[in-house]
Amino acid sequence: MRIIKIIIPLVFISVFCFGQNVNDYLEVIDKKGDNPVHFVQQKLEAYDLILFDDGLHSAYEPFQFYVELINNPNTKLDYVFIEVLGIKTQSEIDSYLGSETKDQNLLLKVFQDDFSGFGWRYESYLDLLSAVWDFNHRQSDTEKKIQVIGVDQPVFWEGMLNRQDYDVFLNSHVARDYFMYKIISNRMDYFKSGKKALFLSNTRHIYKNIRNAEGLPYWNCGTFFYRWHPDKTYAIRIHNVMLSIESSDSEKKSTTAEGMDNLTYSWIKLENGIWDRAFELNQNYPVAIPLKDNPFGNAKYVGNHMLDAEKNQIMHDAYDGLIFLAPLDQLHFSAKMNFFYTDEFKQELKRRIRLIYGENMASFLKDNDAPTLDEFIENLTKYQPRSKNELLIK
Repeated sequence: MRIIKIIIPLVFISVFCFGQNVNDYLEVIDKKGDNPVHFVQQKLEAYDLILFDDGLHSAYEPFQFYVELINNPNTKLDYVFIEVLGIKTQSEIDSYLGSETKDQNLLLKVFQDDFSGFGWRYESYLDLLSAVWDFNHRQSDTEKKIQVIGVDQPVFWEGMLNRQDYDVFLNSHVARDYFMYKIISNRMDYFKSGKKALFLSNTRHIYKNIRNAEGLPYWNCGTFFYRWHPDKTYAIRIHNVMLSIESSDSEKKSTTAEGMDNLTYSWIKLENGIWDRAFELNQNYPVAIPLKDNPFGNAKYVGNHMLDAEKNQIMHDAYDGLIFLAPLDQLHFSAKMNFFYTDEFKQELKRRIRLIYGENMASFLKDNDAPTLDEFIENLTKYQPRSKNELLIK
């Protein structure tokens, strides 16, 4: 089922990048590369749970790929686990997938009650749920259907009355990765049932074996699976720009659930772009490769833990496999939807923003180029179409 084709004979290529020979990378693609859908299907034969790092929650192309996996006639999936959807909204997810008509209004609370409080706007997630609805409604009553399971901690915005309540909620994230591990493991019957699943998440949650400066593991969600169920799970990075963290201000109190306002960081190409040059020389065909014992996997680790990571760790310490879908300059951000911004929710949104930012409201509005809170909400709740990913040139 291989579709990879090297147009230029490897023996005649003498392209070097910062002392590294791109031939070595092309050889991996030529010998180990596979069609991405076939690659994942094969891994689902050998493993029960495939963990995906989408690179960016806002990335568009990974969700196109997930939809392709779902629509594959040979799909073996029982579950699709999603990091950013909380367990509190599972009944709404189930109602939508089980409804006779595809009614996105059944998902209002699913997208309204995110960690930030602003609502989860990436339309790619709605597209994924829509694809699962389509798949399930093509199945007969006796055929397998796919369940979508939110695995994140519940967010009880109704019970948050002040900034102190929100800070308590943020502090509860200390156990977030273990929480997600337990939700997934329980649903999978601790891999005794033979069920097959995908876990769709973002970078650090998927790391399987990154260690800190003392040599101890960072207990990311993927680490729990790797340490306790090594023969049942497989972690894949979908190629995108890479987060390179330069410094952290540990004294600064974060105002967001993500905590990115405490970091100085940039977006880079791995290994000075040699990966991308190899994919380009392979005619930018979509391709999947394992990372064990090859130049891609032996690349120096770059990512969320790099400020305090043990030296000499490599990308294979973070992931088992890599999928290339398209060149970096052809990647996109998801459209941002607005259907869940009802008049009632806009009023709740005002309350949440005042709760989170309080006395810092003036700075918040200035940072967002909004003279008033009403104007900020008006701008926030507009539909935004899909756009090019230009992080590398900003």
